[in-house]
Amino acid sequence: MIGFDVDIDGCAGFERSVIVVYEMALWQVRKRSGEPEDFDPAKITRSIVMAQSNVGVTDAETAKRIAKMAVSDLSDRLASERVIGTDEIGDTVERILIDESLYVIARAYIIARERRRQERKAEKQLGVVDDVGLPYNSVVVIRNKYLRKDDNGHPVETPKQMFLRVAQALARAESSRKGLYEKRFFDVMVSLRFLPGGRTLANAGTVNNQLANCFVLPMPDSVEGFFEVVKASSILKKNGGAVGFNFGKIRPKGDIVARTSGRACGPVALMKIVNDASDILLQAGGRRSGNMVILPVSHPDILEFITCKEDETLLPHINYSLGVTGKFMEAAAKDRSWNLINPRNGEVVNTVSARSILELACSMAWRNGDPGLVFLDRINVDNPTPQVGVLEAVNLCGEQPLLPWEACNLGSINLAAHLMGNGKRTVDWERLSESVRLGIRMLDDVVTVCGYPLRKIQEVVRSNRKIGLGVMGWADVLVRLGIPYTSEEALRLAHRTMKFIRETAEDESQRLGREKGSFPNFRGSVWEKRGFKHFRNATLLTIAPTGSISMAAGVSYGIEPLFALAFYKEAMGGVQLPEVNSDLMEALRNAGVEENGLLDEVAQTGTIQHLTKIPERIRRVFVTAHDLSIRDHVFMQAAFQKYTDNAVSKTINLPHTARVEDVEAAFVLAWKTGCKGITVYRDASRKVQVLHVGKYSIDTRHKTQDTRQGKKDVPVQAKKLQASKLLSSSSLECPQCGAMMQMAEGCATCPSCAFSVCSL
Repeated sequence: MIGFDVDIDGCAGFERSVIVVYEMALWQVRKRSGEPEDFDPAKITRSIVMAQSNVGVTDAETAKRIAKMAVSDLSDRLASERVIGTDEIGDTVERILIDESLYVIARAYIIARERRRQERKAEKQLGVVDDVGLPYNSVVVIRNKYLRKDDNGHPVETPKQMFLRVAQALARAESSRKGLYEKRFFDVMVSLRFLPGGRTLANAGTVNNQLANCFVLPMPDSVEGFFEVVKASSILKKNGGAVGFNFGKIRPKGDIVARTSGRACGPVALMKIVNDASDILLQAGGRRSGNMVILPVSHPDILEFITCKEDETLLPHINYSLGVTGKFMEAAAKDRSWNLINPRNGEVVNTVSARSILELACSMAWRNGDPGLVFLDRINVDNPTPQVGVLEAVNLCGEQPLLPWEACNLGSINLAAHLMGNGKRTVDWERLSESVRLGIRMLDDVVTVCGYPLRKIQEVVRSNRKIGLGVMGWADVLVRLGIPYTSEEALRLAHRTMKFIRETAEDESQRLGREKGSFPNFRGSVWEKRGFKHFRNATLLTIAPTGSISMAAGVSYGIEPLFALAFYKEAMGGVQLPEVNSDLMEALRNAGVEENGLLDEVAQTGTIQHLTKIPERIRRVFVTAHDLSIRDHVFMQAAFQKYTDNAVSKTINLPHTARVEDVEAAFVLAWKTGCKGITVYRDASRKVQVLHVGKYSIDTRHKTQDTRQGKKDVPVQAKKLQASKLLSSSSLECPQCGAMMQMAEGCATCPSCAFSVCSL
């Protein structure tokens, strides 16, 4: 007989799994992949505990007792067997739960097994063996974006093999202890504590060793120079990169061209050429890519630039922003005149109202989300190498300011994987420190091993060794800690978390500088002026959208709030089932809230703010992007920006009922709080609506509740909105960059800027 010695300090679904120590192992178990593994009775206990958790039950003793009975039954019936199957074990547990009249737990156990069976069936259809234990949506993203495939598009590696491939490729940059870092890199990825950017996951260790997602190129004011840059950008896009530009040096439309006595076509006409070149590459079978174009607000063609996507079908491969400064924002606020200057000769060619420029930009952003603003003077406050050049452009989503010919190598810490504790959870700062240090080292190794498509890019990138470590899963952290996204407590934790990450990252880059040498442009940099003797990387931190990698990790995007708390998912046979946020489900069960019809109500709207049957304390914590005020969005972005030396990518979601004045308020608040850029998107403002959250649109000007001191509670006003058939098309327009998104398993993912959300 097998003896049990159970140490229970929380269980799976509470905090940590029950650990069961057995006197002996009986068999090997044949996994569904065909791979054998030693029989571990503790897994039976964990599966029962999970079933209990799914119905709000906490009873570790019963879980232990049922597991013991299951092992005894298996031992009596299958003593002579060397290998048993996982289905045999599951069937035995189901039967014992029913025999013991534990019908509620039995039902939850059966449902969990069936759900996993359906996911395995779907995974089999994908041609992927999930050897990590990922949610189905994560498997879909990893399969579509990162796994190596044969000529027929079939995966030839598993998720675990993918992580090992990446770990081995990056560890080659370590002159000593390659084996040690290969293991550490693998462990931090397979545990989903940290993931590098998409191109690194897809290409590391392959023939195409181009590991960077985004680049910045200069844009000269000559025909020859322009087409040389178009050629260079096409090479980068062919290799999976997106490109940022500043068109500020291009002379205005109608300006004289001395050598030919002709007239210049201006920046907007040249943007069309860049867009068409991207379209040709896409039609030729290339990876969908994109372009970010900035035009300084002092350029004579600024009004044409602002309205260049008035017809939203134009320039689909162009994301664009106004390059503004504090001087301009002050002029607009005081309704002063603003000079428009010809970049060819520095002459003032026109004077207009600064306010009229800002109002036009706000009006266009209200109409379809473009343009955004990039605060160029704020960006250059944090320029680490002013002796090398001025920062004038950013990558596609705006989170990485770069010099001409630079690339960004990004990766993100999964904050949701760094919580600990039973009952009241806390951040595991020690584990977070370890992950940050590994992330910094891995991204620095990406700089070393990356095969850059152009020699000039390799030279500039390696002279500064800029990296961008960011975060994802922030909204998940807040709900698991019971902290409203809208609260002062959330902002305090954001400050504390990002400050901790920054201090740890700086210390690690200093260590790497001593170990491997400082970046070549260290002399004269801000790091030398701050008194550092060694520093490996000119920049360290970037908050990216993390669309695809956050889906791969199964967590919320970047620092964004939850987009929706539920969506409808098509099950086998075409039945639409509500898929509800698991943290919300646990909170409702713990509060004793009856589920009768509630899940469908949540799935219809994506929010719970109008459901008074749910306790207020839960509604305060489980807020979505459309439940937030402009202040909530911008203050959170500013909190993370304070400790981020690069920039923060975040979308300010506005309800369809928002006014142009609301867009202006967001732009001004972003400037005043020290953000480096801002993007807004008003729900349903484009002809091709990307995401509808069920049947209701929440007007966030009448917000749920602001938990800051001195704020009064105002009830939510829900207005009915005709739901559109989001999933009727296989590709939809991205609200971040305008590229076409790809739909997979109820989720829209932009292959250009990596913006991803799950829809209804």
